[in-house]
Amino acid sequence: MNLDHLVRTKRIIVCCGAGGVGKTTTSAALALSAAKAGRRALVLTIDPARRLAQALGIPPTGKEPVQIDPQLLANASVLVPEGGELHAWMLDPQVVLESVVDRFAPSKEDAAKIRSTRLYQALMNVITGLQEYTAAEALYNFNESGTYDLIILDTPPSRNALDFLDAPRRLARFLDERTLSIFAPDPDKRAGAMIRAASKVVNTAIAKTFGESFAVELQNFLGAFGKLFQKMRIHASGVRKLLRSDQAAFIVIASPDEAALTEAKYFKGRIKDLGLVSEGFVLNRSYASDQATVAPKDVASTGALAAALGKLGPFASIEERRIVSDRALFVDLEREGKLDGGSGATALPLLDEVVEDLPALDILSGHILRADP
Repeated sequence: MNLDHLVRTKRIIVCCGAGGVGKTTTSAALALSAAKAGRRALVLTIDPARRLAQALGIPPTGKEPVQIDPQLLANASVLVPEGGELHAWMLDPQVVLESVVDRFAPSKEDAAKIRSTRLYQALMNVITGLQEYTAAEALYNFNESGTYDLIILDTPPSRNALDFLDAPRRLARFLDERTLSIFAPDPDKRAGAMIRAASKVVNTAIAKTFGESFAVELQNFLGAFGKLFQKMRIHASGVRKLLRSDQAAFIVIASPDEAALTEAKYFKGRIKDLGLVSEGFVLNRSYASDQATVAPKDVASTGALAAALGKLGPFASIEERRIVSDRALFVDLEREGKLDGGSGATALPLLDEVVEDLPALDILSGHILRADP
């Protein structure tokens, strides 16, 4: 799998994978690679650990993406040509939902009415339940704006990340006026007798269970919020279409850890179940990359240096076994990644230091930006 080609040609790259495999740093390195290739790149993360802020020096929260200061890149000896830009945003579901209300509400009064209800406030308090929808909404809007040439989405580090991939379809199914009409206090006369009867039963039950005031507030909330649903459904369909187009690519991040490999193969299968295509695997933090290795016994030396290198022999043997093991894993992922229309796999090296700053990300981007995978 040629990551160089992906960061130069795609508009959307979605990174999936288990926690602890370096998915967030790989996402950031991909975005940095695109910037170094002269593209305007945005890395969008919904990782609750928010490590990306530490890696790129951006605020942990904000209402819009932040461009990484070109001087900061230059100080880290990261060479970005004219036209290349690196942006990042820690996706805040509350900010996204507020923007949805502001954009889609028919008027400022409707938007204010929605925000004033206790139900909306309660919704904001449990906003993590809407994380998948808000990720899809943000991705769609950033793509439609045309501000960025490439958007990298770093998904949550769990199997729940796949809910993001299915969110547009599930949302479109939920946002159905026939369903909402059941909660209306006075259903449209054009509605069928069954809808009107169901509405009466539902609203009577809600009033008896939660009280008349809550029932009225629920009806007002859905009445105001319902005006947004048609536009939200159109966006949901747009997200689905975008993710299935040749502008988007899904890659699965893995590591040599057995549990991570199992999760990676699960992600690939789930992506297929959703009618999407996985581009392939990235075997991260491994010895499977093409870095040159020299055994201590093969280094020409004499005297004290020879004695010191001789003591490193056992450690070298451990690394040699790791190299053999990781390359065998890579061959397996390469074969698995080519199934169902994928492009195989690629390997990124295990660095000597934690990837938490721009110089380290620059090293990873150097491995990404090469013509031959």
